[in-house]
Amino acid sequence: MLRWLETVNETIGRIVWGPATLLLFLGAGVWFTVGTGWFQIARIRLILRRTLGSLRKNRDRNRDGISPFQAMSTALAGTMGVGNITGIAIAMTLGGAGAIFWMWVSAFFGMMTKYAEVFLAVRFRQKGPSGYYGGPMYYMEQGLGCRTLAVVFCLLCVASSLGVGNMTQSNAISLAVSGLFPVPAWVTGLITTLCIGLVIFGGIRRIAAVTERMIPFLSLAYLLCAILVLILRAERLPGALLSIVTSALNLPSAAGGIAGYHVSQAIRYGFARGIFSNEAGLGSAPIAHAASDAAHPVEQGMWGIFEVFADTLVVCTLTALVILTSGVADDGFFGAEMTACAFSSVLGSWGGKIICLSLIFFAVASILGWSYYGEQSLNYLLPRRPNAIGVYRAVFLVCCFIGSVARLELIWGIADILNGLMAIPNLLAILPLSGLVFRATREYITAPLVFRFKKRQGPEPDPEDPVPTKKARL
Repeated sequence: MLRWLETVNETIGRIVWGPATLLLFLGAGVWFTVGTGWFQIARIRLILRRTLGSLRKNRDRNRDGISPFQAMSTALAGTMGVGNITGIAIAMTLGGAGAIFWMWVSAFFGMMTKYAEVFLAVRFRQKGPSGYYGGPMYYMEQGLGCRTLAVVFCLLCVASSLGVGNMTQSNAISLAVSGLFPVPAWVTGLITTLCIGLVIFGGIRRIAAVTERMIPFLSLAYLLCAILVLILRAERLPGALLSIVTSALNLPSAAGGIAGYHVSQAIRYGFARGIFSNEAGLGSAPIAHAASDAAHPVEQGMWGIFEVFADTLVVCTLTALVILTSGVADDGFFGAEMTACAFSSVLGSWGGKIICLSLIFFAVASILGWSYYGEQSLNYLLPRRPNAIGVYRAVFLVCCFIGSVARLELIWGIADILNGLMAIPNLLAILPLSGLVFRATREYITAPLVFRFKKRQGPEPDPEDPVPTKKARL
């Protein structure tokens, strides 16, 4: 019976994540890139000023919601899970080194897909007693006028939050802890569940406060270790970069049938792992960004661009280069084991410990982010039942414990399908609303100093920005 379910699940997965879906992802990214005038390149200085350059300026401001950086950290917590360590190794095993090149392509255009969905989430956000909230379901209903699509998205998001955002992550935590300490899985599951419960029952402000501190620290620590490995293997770095490009395009024998197959595999797994890594187009991260008190949707959209850059073009790329320069890519390892062996081959036993610790904390951060996504989706489905959130949190914690002690091969496959199904209604919603995104982006570039969003004062004047000629409209 289980084998039959796995076969059915694999068949459905190939359909959901087939060429049509990947083409839809790529098409959306290209559409928003061209429509905004290649915003992620042409306005890179503005993006850096409005993201990293604004951290100190806005730190002490009184807020109606969480800060733009906290919103980005919460969203990044949901994306920087196990996929950044295991997903890249799996992509290289199935698609070769060339998968990394196509992952870069996916991330480049995915920046603008993430920008568009974050923009729309902030544009159609709602104001409640505890601050702002929103997500794809609100721009589906209010912007597109299709509540049915919003309901379908929310149902899929709730299911995904319990699977890929919870059980698979807690299972990864349990396996990582067992690699460090002789601790039974149920003990790890109990401790993980208690820690998660202490945070999620505090709502979005507590989640944001934790992720704001956790994500920068985790990312920096992981990056420093990866950079150290690359420094010690610097002589192999040019060869690794060359292998990514040549394998992606199969330059030596691009005309052959076998070469064409390898190129197609690289494209498929590169795009798929890139999407799984940064979640551009899935519609999950905009739920966190909608809680931001950003003065203008375009400003929060820039944080979405930075999120994809940090997650895929930085963290995932460094993971791939560590694997390639260590020489373990062809040694028969798979997933996290490959990444751990890559670090261990250079840093000794500490390399494996670094990967285990990174898996644990990245997975915890991912669970926190997805718990909020599930809550907001359920709140949309059952707005007049306040007890529903309490029930959801209890079920979420039970699933967290089950994930720690169970074998989840089938759950991983189901979670992949749910993620793909989530993306379809989201992409079908943001494409018809692209005109709103393009118009507001042009007006922001023309008049970046004097916008007000929902009667709130915008950002402080930036002396490097041009003098505005008109007030931007949303």
